[in-house]
Amino acid sequence: MYKIIRKEKLNDVVELMEIHAPFVARKCEPGQFIILRVGEDGERIPLTIADFDCEKETITIIYQIVGYSTQQLSNLNEGDELTDFVGPLGEPTKLHQSKHVVGVAGGVGSAPLFPQLRALAEMGVDVDVIIGGRETQYVLWADEFKKFCKNVYITTDDGSLGRKGFVTQVLADLIEKGEDIDEVIAIGPVPMMKAVVGVTKPHNIKTSVSLNPIMIDGTGMCGCCRVSVDGKIKFACVDGPDFDGLQVDFDELIARQRMFKEEEHTVSENANRMCNLMGGAK
Repeated sequence: MYKIIRKEKLNDVVELMEIHAPFVARKCEPGQFIILRVGEDGERIPLTIADFDCEKETITIIYQIVGYSTQQLSNLNEGDELTDFVGPLGEPTKLHQSKHVVGVAGGVGSAPLFPQLRALAEMGVDVDVIIGGRETQYVLWADEFKKFCKNVYITTDDGSLGRKGFVTQVLADLIEKGEDIDEVIAIGPVPMMKAVVGVTKPHNIKTSVSLNPIMIDGTGMCGCCRVSVDGKIKFACVDGPDFDGLQVDFDELIARQRMFKEEEHTVSENANRMCNLMGGAK
């Protein structure tokens, strides 16, 4: 069993947990993920690793409460234990020795981006980060990024913190000003990553994206994370989750995600109603 060492509420829908998981903590690398389960009948939940501490033997995860399974996870507290905590899974991020890398995070995308930029900073790379959120509370880990990032740019949709607007506007401005950017790492909602690629591609700036948002079972068996990369079929959970953003067919990916949008909404509503009837929701 895997004990919850620390739990922290980051905003009204996002929480952080630090889990004692010795075998995972000893072997994980930036970009990898874990699969956890709450209860013997629980659903498998793949989550990217936000942080890890080899000495404490802990893994930090950040998750958004979006349905029945993540609500069940949220119901646990410090001292409680998870039934399963499997990993590390997926391919580690391929970190390149360069002069200047800019990370772009949207929402909970700050979690998987954090260890990648920190590792680059430890390699001597100058790193900046652009963090976006709908409003102030959804801008995650800005203070943590400040510990090793040269510049931390913040945008919010409503202008409540930092610049009003989108992360792509800040990135476009940096490029327009002549910033010498060797690589951009974008992690967040799929439309955001597509928009970032739309900014970098005309300038042929190497761009890495993480397709962790489309993972379901985390093993490649369900096929839901199938994606075309450079004309070839890949699976985010076994071939990624990081890919060359300039080669990802985002139009196809977004079209596939929308195919069962109404059905997913109905299932989510029914699951949350069941959770309320069982007294599981807060």
